[in-house]
Amino acid sequence: MLGKPKDFSLLDKFLDLLHRKKTKNLDYQIQHIHEEVFAKTNCLDCAKCCKTLGPLITEKDIQRISSHLRLSAIQFENTYLRTDEDGEKVFQKMPCVFLALDNFCLIYDVRPKACREYPHTDRKNFYQITNITKANIRTCPAAEEIVSRLYQNTAVK
Repeated sequence: MLGKPKDFSLLDKFLDLLHRKKTKNLDYQIQHIHEEVFAKTNCLDCAKCCKTLGPLITEKDIQRISSHLRLSAIQFENTYLRTDEDGEKVFQKMPCVFLALDNFCLIYDVRPKACREYPHTDRKNFYQITNITKANIRTCPAAEEIVSRLYQNTAVK
């Protein structure tokens, strides 16, 4: 049986408020919660980000990954990348072609920067990325838990 879709409206409003109000110690608070949540989170149990989100691929990513795969940068781009509607380079297909059936990343040690930093909940100046976080809480259970715990622990509401 399928569950009802989650209602993220309360967390969305909270994130909007965080964006408008620079909350003292926000980065410290969210970093602490991020560390606690990811200490007990195994991303291999989910990998929804790898199955549904296309990370932006930087020039440094292209150089690093193509070198690892022993391809030229042009070969890598032609084989694996496309330019999206915003002019950014992204993988041609989702789920990610480098995602194995057991949810392990076949290029984990050289994965794109966007993948390494996802879901961005330990980033400085967190208030600046609340719009990205709104999308991420819908994809990443850990991001949802982090924002939910921040909501529960903060006076800003």
